[in-house]
Amino acid sequence: MVYYSTFPIREQAKRGDWDYKLNPVYTIGILNFIFDKNSEDVHHEAKLMNVATKEVFYDKLSFITIELPKFNKKEDELVTLYDKWLFVLRNLSRLMERPAALQERVFASLFRHAEIDKMQPNERRQYEKSLFDYNDINNSNVKHFREGREEGLKEGKEEGLKEGKEVGAKEKTMEIARNLKAAGVNIAVIQTTTGLGEEEIERL
Repeated sequence: MVYYSTFPIREQAKRGDWDYKLNPVYTIGILNFIFDKNSEDVHHEAKLMNVATKEVFYDKLSFITIELPKFNKKEDELVTLYDKWLFVLRNLSRLMERPAALQERVFASLFRHAEIDKMQPNERRQYEKSLFDYNDINNSNVKHFREGREEGLKEGKEEGLKEGKEVGAKEKTMEIARNLKAAGVNIAVIQTTTGLGEEEIERL
């Protein structure tokens, strides 16, 4: 931890005149083992201290360690966002789906990426191809929308433009979901990506 903390400190150096002013640096170690058996604390924080006075003499450098094996709260005991993060880090490899207690948007993104990361190489290639297909479809729709918008504005058909935009957006979403499903992407991932319901996806 001491070694890695030197990199963000050194990178703050400036060429030429410099007043040596440094931004705070936090080095965080998330451990899958217990290193302090004499304490029940999960979270530990160390700073540079004056040994004689027992006072911190530089508060911009912190070494934080989190001992995950000591965190044993269950889902119904999670209160703070900190609790929820520790729960996820402790149990992510064993969770089959996102727990009800983890409804914040950041966890939706985390579990979506976890679904992608655990794909087999062949599934990953299919998923990446579906993303390329999505970009192609999206770019095509944007182009057609712009052309239609220009023509609609010329003709003064604002209402028709609005309706066409809504229909086009829905069709685009359905096409994306169809491609992802054909590529074998997990239904939960498709739901998160497109916002469609499970029944809509199953009917594709």
